[in-house]
Amino acid sequence: MDTEIGSGDCLAWAARDASGILSPYRFNRRVVRSNDVRIEITHCGVCYGDVHWTRNLHGDTKYPLVPGHEIVGVVTEVGSNVKGFKVGDHAGVGTYVNSCGECEYCNDFLEVHCSKGSIFTFNGLDSDGTITKGGYSSYIIVKERYCYMIPDGYPLAMAAPLLCAGITVYTPMMRHKMNQPGKSLGVIGLGGLGHMAVKFGKAFGLKVTVFSTSKSKKEEALKLLGADKFVISSDQQQMESMTKSLDFIVDTASGDHPFDPYMSLLKIGGVLVLVGFPSEVRLNPGSLNLGSRSISGSLPGGTKETQAMLEFCAANKVYPEIELINIQYVNEALERLVKRDVKFRFVIDIKNSLK
Repeated sequence: MDTEIGSGDCLAWAARDASGILSPYRFNRRVVRSNDVRIEITHCGVCYGDVHWTRNLHGDTKYPLVPGHEIVGVVTEVGSNVKGFKVGDHAGVGTYVNSCGECEYCNDFLEVHCSKGSIFTFNGLDSDGTITKGGYSSYIIVKERYCYMIPDGYPLAMAAPLLCAGITVYTPMMRHKMNQPGKSLGVIGLGGLGHMAVKFGKAFGLKVTVFSTSKSKKEEALKLLGADKFVISSDQQQMESMTKSLDFIVDTASGDHPFDPYMSLLKIGGVLVLVGFPSEVRLNPGSLNLGSRSISGSLPGGTKETQAMLEFCAANKVYPEIELINIQYVNEALERLVKRDVKFRFVIDIKNSLK
């Protein structure tokens, strides 16, 4: 194993500079407070955000950085005021670990939109002045409010991607009432988020069409994920055949792409939800006005909705498609993620490989 740097009882892998290369690292987490839950991490999903912050693509990375915000594991200790968790429970942590808890958004369980800013699971400035460190680590300590109960029997490795990729698409789908059987949904992009949008769409009873620039994704979309149609978005004839056929579109693509062609596929009053981050969004006003269509943005959901999503997935047997890896492979995995060479979410086997 590579030489560990740092000291402490929490073993992790961290990036030290903008190369983004991760290697073993040790540090100490805070002691368990009265409202805290300590989770021994078993698995952590690999999100594109891990690439962004390990490589300082936003210009705000605080090194050493321990990424990972799709965290699941087993509760090993709880604070004296914790009511919802006990030792031995399966629990998860998502993209944020704190918020003010008092503003109108926190009071509505929309903590991700906290007026004072939600505190990210890694690279965030916590209320005690420390920099948060994520799930590429042996354990984590988080306030009970920001922990989620993983339903009994739901595989922990598969639960991890739900805590970012899953909730990021589930939230707008619920807000825009996409859970109406028989309606039609378009999904742009078939990565970690896109494949979850397809799975939720089918679980909701929707007719799902996948849009992709890659013909190689057709078999996966139709046979593996159960989509009803597959359209090559660069094929004008295929696109025109879908005009005014969709009630909803979930756009997961972060690469720059035109929006007007997709807006024309919506029925009157249809909505396109953007969950990716292209560099710009350009639209002809007629794409909205002439069909009374709308475009909406979204982030991962609040704590209440995240717990509801986990329970929905357990009840309806909605499982992400994952590739389980050892922590020692994580640098190669991040490179493959950049090249979109993953089907459909890397999950690190922390329990069996972080030693």
